[in-house]
Amino acid sequence: MIPVRTHRGLDLTVLGMGCAQLGNLGTRMTDEEAEATVHAAWDAGIRFFDTAPHYGLGLSERRLGRALAAYPRDEYVVSTKVGRLLVPSPETAHQRDTDNLFDVPSDHRRVYDLSHDGVLRSLEASLERLGLDRIDVVYMHDPDDHAEAARTTGAQTLSALREEGVIRGFGAGMNQAGMLADLIEQTDVDIVMCAGRLTLLEQESSRRMLRLAGERGVAVVAAAVYNSGLLARDAVPDRVTYDYADAPTEILERAREIERLCRAHGTTLPAAAVQYPLRFPPVVSAVVGMRGPTQVAEAVQRMAAPIPDELWDALEESGFIISPDSV
Repeated sequence: MIPVRTHRGLDLTVLGMGCAQLGNLGTRMTDEEAEATVHAAWDAGIRFFDTAPHYGLGLSERRLGRALAAYPRDEYVVSTKVGRLLVPSPETAHQRDTDNLFDVPSDHRRVYDLSHDGVLRSLEASLERLGLDRIDVVYMHDPDDHAEAARTTGAQTLSALREEGVIRGFGAGMNQAGMLADLIEQTDVDIVMCAGRLTLLEQESSRRMLRLAGERGVAVVAAAVYNSGLLARDAVPDRVTYDYADAPTEILERAREIERLCRAHGTTLPAAAVQYPLRFPPVVSAVVGMRGPTQVAEAVQRMAAPIPDELWDALEESGFIISPDSV
């Protein structure tokens, strides 16, 4: 079974399933493939599932909810996000949402809203799409351009919902660490999701976030541990995405140096990528995107792969990664 780390009453498997793929991220997935992916994750021991309205304009939430209906509600943790309200847009329904990387009809548009009413409306809509009576963790989704609203109305509304028992924890999910650190410092968040900034290729910007999280008892979930694909293969290909764009030459070369060190120590680049964030005490889970049972099995295998301490020492000595002791 996959180990569990408990934070403020939430039992989080150290490997979580990121559900953006269920929203047709990049390419389409059938309903049957989506359901098979969730069932494979469950059978493998994964009990932490992360989704968002943004993922496929609600498709990810609907698919996840239908699949999880087969299991006892008290045996899993679901996180979703607020901030992007989905507003019907029949005038664009003939288009595809590929500009946002999701291959779904553009029958809704995203309206950013972290007001009190906006948070409540978003959460109510997510509950309906998921078919659940409660959501465990709610993140403010990418509030980069809405820092004041995140710090005030967003955090205050979610804090009140937590105190009322409507949700069990809240925080923010972002592709940067600086503002997550600010929110840890300025609000009473329980948990933050840091995407792509705590990986084998990037950690420096996460130092303050990790330090504050440790001091204040806030959990960190590491997402996008493959940096959108670059670290997902045993051998780094010539052309691959890094943060959803073509990887620059210097980043490819850095990844290949890390890959060589992994091979020299008897492990693989993806296994090290999945396990590295979990070396930091505040990190409770690594959330990995999965498409189909094969990718579920790969992720579970990578999480369980033995990695010698000598590899981490070599990566630190080469300047590729920071040590948990240095935060």
